[in-house]
Order: sequence, then C-alpha cells, then structure tokens
Amino acid sequence: MQVFQRLVEGTLSGISRQEFEKLALPLLDPLYNFARWMSGDPDEARDLVQETFAKALKATNSFREGTNFRAWMFRILRNTFLTSRTGLERRHTEQESEQGFEDSVVTQETPELALIRRADTELVQQGIASLQHGFQEVLILADLEEMKYQEIAAVLDIPIGTVMSRLARARKQLRQFLVDALQGRPGDRKLGAKS
Repeated sequence: MQVFQRLVEGTLSGISRQEFEKLALPLLDPLYNFARWMSGDPDEARDLVQETFAKALKATNSFREGTNFRAWMFRILRNTFLTSRTGLERRHTEQESEQGFEDSVVTQETPELALIRRADTELVQQGIASLQHGFQEVLILADLEEMKYQEIAAVLDIPIGTVMSRLARARKQLRQFLVDALQGRPGDRKLGAKS
C-alpha cells in the first residue's frame, strides 16, 4: 500500500495525482464487476483490479491525451486477466452466491415479489454465464457497464463491426436461453456452441 501511495503522489507523466484519482476512482466498481465476471472469483477480481491500478499508474506515460481513459483502464484489466493463471486456464465461471444479499436491499415489495425478482436475476446470470467467453465480454461491457461500441472495441482490441455482431448474437442467444428456460425446455447446453 505504501508503494501505491508513493506512485500516486506527485505528477505522473503529465497526469496529476488529482486528475488520475478523478478519472480512476469512479471506475473501481465497474472494473471489479467486469473482473468478477471474467474470473468467477471475488478475491481474484479484487487482486485484478488492484494490479490494474498499479499497472495504470506505472503506464501513465503511455496514456495519450484524448484517449478514452475508461476504455484504457478496462483494457489493462482485461490484459491482466488474460495473462493471469485463471485467464490462461480459462476458467469456468461460477456465479457469486447471493446469500445475504436480500438483507442489504431496502424495498417495499412483498416476499413473493422479491422471490420472483431474485429468480429472474439468477436466470439472467445463468444465461450470461452460459455464453461463450467472447460473447459474454461484449454483452457485459455493453449492457451492464453501458460502454459504447467504440469503447468496447478499444477494450477488446477488435473492430467495431465485430463488437456489433457479437453483441447481436449474444443478445439473441441470451434471449433464446431465457425463453427456453421459462418454457421449461432444456437450457443446459453451452450458448453459442454450434449445433
């Protein structure tokens, strides 16, 4: 932690400590969420985010003014994950337990409605986890992190057309997974696999 603080102090290749904090700190939660989806492990996700911040601080000289800072940080995170042990093994994503989650949310809804909402959320999470990795990344960045196509293309280092194609296919596959699950059809096959 002291090393981190020393890196943040002072000027970082044209980006002041305040500028870096102003740009980077709001990204903590979105970066953690993306890392959590990629790794499937909350502890590894925290480590990935910490390593991402350390790498970003060291690489501020490679950041060019006018570049999308958010996309730059997500790309560092993704590259860090891909070179991690889990990223190299690639990773069967397990869903985070929601045990105790309902206690942290204050609502005025009935227990029945809360149960229905939770079942819907779990079903969507299962659907996303069932997507092939490339589709999963694009869907998470677009729909959960609300990134623009250009940002996603920069993070994943793919053309915008590929982003749009993967996103359309991911949404279609997720929609079919949900329809099949709600209609009681077998939905346990890997989404995106060629039949």
